[in-house]
Amino acid sequence: MPISPSSSAQAARQVVAQRLRDMRRTAGLTVTELADRCGWHHAKTSRIENSRTAPTATDIRLWCRACDTLDQVDDLISQSLHAESMYTEWRTQVREGLAALQGREPRLFQDTRHFRVYSGSLVPGLLQTEGYAAGILGISARFRDVPVDDSAAAARARVDRSRIIHQPGRTFVFAVEEAALRHQVCDPDAMAAQLGHLLTAGALPQVSLGIIPMATTERVQWPRETFHMYDDRLVSVELVSARVRITQPTEISLYSRAFEELRGMAVYGADARALVLRAIEALH
Repeated sequence: MPISPSSSAQAARQVVAQRLRDMRRTAGLTVTELADRCGWHHAKTSRIENSRTAPTATDIRLWCRACDTLDQVDDLISQSLHAESMYTEWRTQVREGLAALQGREPRLFQDTRHFRVYSGSLVPGLLQTEGYAAGILGISARFRDVPVDDSAAAARARVDRSRIIHQPGRTFVFAVEEAALRHQVCDPDAMAAQLGHLLTAGALPQVSLGIIPMATTERVQWPRETFHMYDDRLVSVELVSARVRITQPTEISLYSRAFEELRGMAVYGADARALVLRAIEALH
């Protein structure tokens, strides 16, 4: 089962820190001696080795030079950049507004052929209507104190991006908790339209829409954090404070296993439509 995404990102930082610590010890240097060779205070060495401070590329070059291990510079810099890219703070991403956020990484969507999405709380973005998306993004804008609330424009951009679901050559597999159909994040009419759209989208030949019943007795995974899988090369996990990008093959494999177990608990076809229709009836 997947470990916490924030723990995963921290673990990646710790791997880099451990390599640097081992390098220093192999060179027979104390913390102070390495700091003297690098030209900084010994406290910085300790912060880097304890993964409290992420080393810059320059820090890594100086460290390797001090330990006579310049042959490891490029690999360590690459590993460190990967660790830091895993954890991207939301407040950094929303500075340009929510609409701009929808258009990021266009190549990722265009290059992906097999999309897998698990959602425990909301209708997945690729299946959202404009009214539903506006409700969610409006809540997000208020919570994050976005300077300019462009949630309406962001909702339109999200729907435009989701048109990829109609492009040939791609498959989309969704596993959604039934509870996500019941969370009313917009007005009843918009909510009903969203649920109705699920019935239409779920019938597309390239889409597999599975709903995990709340009353299932076959639960082998509890509800997880929402995550998106792009082929077998990237998992994006959404947290309150950040979006975590996971690219390590072993971790992607773990998410793939979790997804298959979650998907295995879902119902499909007529049974899934019945759960959606029940949620629509509950609105009235």
